[in-house]
Amino acid sequence: MPISETFLYLCTVKNNSKIRNVLFYKTYFQSFFSNQNKKVKAKIIWTLQLIEELPRVPELYLKHIQSTQGLYEIRVKFGSDIFRIFCMFDDGHLVVLFNGFKKDTSKTPQSEIKLALKIKAEYEYEKINKSGRV
Repeated sequence: MPISETFLYLCTVKNNSKIRNVLFYKTYFQSFFSNQNKKVKAKIIWTLQLIEELPRVPELYLKHIQSTQGLYEIRVKFGSDIFRIFCMFDDGHLVVLFNGFKKDTSKTPQSEIKLALKIKAEYEYEKINKSGRV
């Protein structure tokens, strides 16, 4: 599925019970998402909808990354496969999705966290330059 179709597919879900909206930053997430099979994509979409709708999202699905300022991981498990998608909150209600990966070890690799922090800084820098604030 092309990235534009992936983005449209994820963003056209209509639900009046949304507490927060999901925002995708550039194509980082879409590149990861487009490489997954249909069943994994469905589980990712289900998890994103859960995050949009629940007032308090359990750590099973969304967890703050220790020793970071405002970096979170969306946690998706499908069978024996574990996936992580990095994100942050913006203005208290938007989740900005960054890079994602299939987890092969018990701990999240530092290289993936560093990449997510770099993307987060890029997002914040662009936001400051557009609006003059973070």
